[in-house]
Parts: sequence; C-alpha cells; structure tokens
Amino acid sequence: MPVHNADVAVTLNRIGDLLEIQDANPFRVRAYHNAARTISSLTEPVAAMIGRGEDLSKLPAIGKDLAGKIAELVNTGHLALLDELEDKTPTGLLEVMKIPGLGPKRAEALHKSLGVDSLKALAKAVKEGRLKTVPGFGAKTQENIRKALAAMRRAAPERLRRAAAMEIAEPLLEYLGMTPGVIHSCIAGSYRRRQDTVGDLDILVTGTANCPVVDRFVGYEDVDRVLSQGKTRSSVVLRNGLQVDLRLVPEASFGAALHYFTGSKAHNIAVRAMAQDRGLKINEYGVFRGKRRIAGRTEAEVYKAVGLPYIEPELREARGELEAAAKGRLPRLVTIADIHGDLHVHTKASDGRATIQEMAKAAQARGYKYLAISDHSRRVTVAHGLDAKRLRAQTREIDRLNERLKGITILKSVEVDILEDGSLDLPDAVLKELDFTVCAVHSGFGLSRKRQTERILRAMDNPLFNILAHPTGRLIGERPAYDVDMERLMEAARERGCILEVNSQPKRMDLNDIHCRLAKEAGVKVAISTDSHAPSQLGLIGFGVDQARRGWTGLDDVVNTRSLRELRKLLRR
Repeated sequence: MPVHNADVAVTLNRIGDLLEIQDANPFRVRAYHNAARTISSLTEPVAAMIGRGEDLSKLPAIGKDLAGKIAELVNTGHLALLDELEDKTPTGLLEVMKIPGLGPKRAEALHKSLGVDSLKALAKAVKEGRLKTVPGFGAKTQENIRKALAAMRRAAPERLRRAAAMEIAEPLLEYLGMTPGVIHSCIAGSYRRRQDTVGDLDILVTGTANCPVVDRFVGYEDVDRVLSQGKTRSSVVLRNGLQVDLRLVPEASFGAALHYFTGSKAHNIAVRAMAQDRGLKINEYGVFRGKRRIAGRTEAEVYKAVGLPYIEPELREARGELEAAAKGRLPRLVTIADIHGDLHVHTKASDGRATIQEMAKAAQARGYKYLAISDHSRRVTVAHGLDAKRLRAQTREIDRLNERLKGITILKSVEVDILEDGSLDLPDAVLKELDFTVCAVHSGFGLSRKRQTERILRAMDNPLFNILAHPTGRLIGERPAYDVDMERLMEAARERGCILEVNSQPKRMDLNDIHCRLAKEAGVKVAISTDSHAPSQLGLIGFGVDQARRGWTGLDDVVNTRSLRELRKLLRR
C-alpha cells in the first residue's frame, strides 16, 4: 500500500510528541518535528524518491538515522519506534495536547496528577473541578479548556487539507487514466472548485464499451474497503478514511455530469431554475428539451443552453457569479503564469532550510523576476529571528548577491512581529533600510476582537508597514483564526495603502476565499506569497492562486503580478 508524504509527516510528528511527553532530549524531539516539516514541503512523493534510491539524508533536517526510519515506514508501512513509544505512553494524551495551551508538559502533568489519559477523562476532570488541584491550572486556564472542549464537540467532521487530498487524488486519477479504454477522467466536487479542504472525492470517467475501470478502481492498492460496486458507479474508502466515488458516464453526458458533480449545490439549483425558465431540463445526463438531449457533452454547452458564458469552477458558489456572467462581468481571474515573484520566503538565517542564493536560484528557475527575503524578526526566538545587527548583515549580503546575479532581483524585507501594543518588533531606523516589510501576528491570539483589531490598526499606522502576513492567523485543522474585525482592517488598509497577504502554505490559506472577495470589493491589493522555508516550497504558489481565484481576484488585484518597477511604486506609502 502506498505511504504518502502526509502519512510520513503525521508519523514523525507523532513520534516527536510522544518523545516530548516522555521528557526526551529536546534536540531529538525537535529533529522529528523538523523532519516532518521537510517531508511535508516536498513537491514529490518521498516513496518515489526512495524507489529511485535517492539518499534522503541529503534533505534538510534529515540525517542517516531519520532517513532509515522514513525508509522503514515507506517500505513496510510500519515503524517499530512508534510502537515502542506508544506502548509506554497513553496515546490519548496526544488528543489532549490538541487543546490550545496544553502542550506535552501540561498534558503529562494532568496525567500524573489526575490520571487524565484522554479527552473524555479531561472533560470529566474539568466538570468535577479537579484541575484546580494541579499547579499552573488556574481559573482562567480551566475556563479556556472547558471552552475548547465544547468547541471540539461542535466541530464539523474532519476534512483533509487540499494539499493532502492532492497527494492522494492525483496518483489515483493517473492510475485510472491508464486503464485500457478510458477516454476522459476528472475529479469533480469541492476538489475541483479548489476549496481549501476536501471531505470526499468524486471521480468521473468516460470510456469505451466494456472498459474495466470500475474493477480497476476497487482493486486500487490504497483501498481499505469497498462500500458499493456496480457497472457504472462504485464507492470505496481509502486507508486514510477518505471516501471516493467513481462514476462511468457516456461521452455525450460528460459535460453535464461534470457540471452536476462539481457543484456547488446552490449554484446547480440556480442554473436548473434558469433552464426551467427556458423550457429546458438540466440534470447529470444532459440538457433536455422534452425527451431530446440538446447539450451536455461539455460544460460550455450546459452554460450556453441557459444563455451564459463558461464559469470557472472556483466561482461556482452562488455568490453572484451567475448574475455577473449574464451581464458579461465575470472577472479575468489571476493565474500562476501571472505571478512575477514571491514576496515572503525564509532562509537559513531564521527557520528556513536554504541560503539566500539557493532560494534566488530556485525562484529564477520558475521564471520569477524578483524574490523577497522575509526572515523572522527577533521576537520569534524559536525561529532564530533576526535582530537589527543580523538583519543589517543580511541586507549587505543581498546587495552583494544582486551585483552578481543576472535576471532576478533579491528584495530586502523581514517578517516583523506586530507586538501586542501595536508596535513593530524592530526599530524604524532598521526597517527604513529595507525595500518593504511583511508584518505578522505570531502571539497573543486570544486577545479580544477589539484589542486584536486595534493592535493591527496601530501597526498599520506606521508608514513602514507594507504587507499584513497571514492576516487571520489560522492553521487549518489546528488553530482557528483569531478574532479580528476584517472589514475595519480592509478599510484601514485601503486608506493607508497597505497590502494583505494570501499565504499559500496549505495549512494557512490565509486570507480565505471570503476575505479575498472582501479585499477586492474594498479596493485592497493582495500579495500571493508562499511563506517558503525551502526552494521546493516555491511551488506552493498554486494554492494561494487557487484561493485568490475563489475570491474573484483578478490580475490587477495582485501586486506581485507587476513588473519590479510597478511593484516598487505600489509598495511606496
């Protein structure tokens, strides 16, 4: 069975957490978490790299020992060290650690003092008021834990981040496409609409008579169980719990089926209502006038039947796209090809895994004209953030590189922390020496909506503030967005000439699609950046572009679609 990068990263992080609970050497704990980040950042399957005989120890943060363990996991689907650690530690403590503020040491303290070994046991201890007997668990901490437990009970079923879903979906689609007789194959649903998380997969296939694609589908090596199997439709559950439905449809109906199963439901209902007004019927089999099918081979035919131009899948959320299409006002959405540079990347100077020159060469290979080095500022000590002295040394290094490099310009920046009082983490005298700043909130996520909003507004008042990085601080599936008034931030950004980031990291995707649309309507420019920590992560730009497209973002709405000269002008306040 295939072992995906996400599986490897989850296992390495799990080992790191278990080691931390057992109070292992901090360097060993950090090694496993760093290795997990490296594997997560790869743009190709680690299993394929091992299959080619590549030396994983050459990857950042992976030594010979870890390379061997990753190979063991990929080749056997199993890791003996994980079994050993789980035998020594209640694995329910890993769930306890998902509660904000309960790291390994606090989880272990609850376990030793109260026998808490699961979320259920934690909830019981909270209800009975026993947490107050454990040092460090005051009234405020107890209330925060109670609220977090309540929020987890209300949470929707877990969905896969889009990047993790891609790692599973694309090889499966390629596998099905190799079936003799398959003509077309496509993944529909929320995956095709480029939502940042995916609940399941819908795959549509057309093929010749007696095409064996259904049998090949249920026999896929990653299938855990078959829910149903028929001649034209089958459903399976993969090893990671993801449900996948396959439908074999006639070529004459492929466009109609693709439209129907791409959704969204609200979009489809509205299109069907438009069809009814014209005396037509639209379903997954085609567009019909009475019993005669008049269209449905392509999606363009479906839209044309109701008097509309083709609508991109990312826009199909019943958020005004049909009205805009009818008036000829659909936006020309930004594409990856429009991006001329990345404005937020990290290097070895902070928590990145490559040098400035290595990042610049990778950017140049992508056809970029510029790249901004935005390492962390001193406040982020865990990332070895730069103080004024180190930042100035870095800017001198960039000057020297720019004298040698041809075809790309390295821009001087920093990801400077917005402190709780709204000040920036480095002196203005240092920030003035940069091309621009990328400003971010990395602490104080629990501030009230009023205080969090005012904190960022005060930071924006500084004329050296240029781009607000990952504006809501969310980590999909890990940490909710902090409470902030986005409409006020948008208004302030427009008035002050500030830019908001669309962070392409799969766990961030921040701004979200709704906020991207809000920024467009407010007249606020965005920067689509990757927040890369390694050269391979520059390829994550596609996730940010997808997110921006869902928010109706066009070429002119994005600052890093401009030439360097135009960009400098837009960054000037």
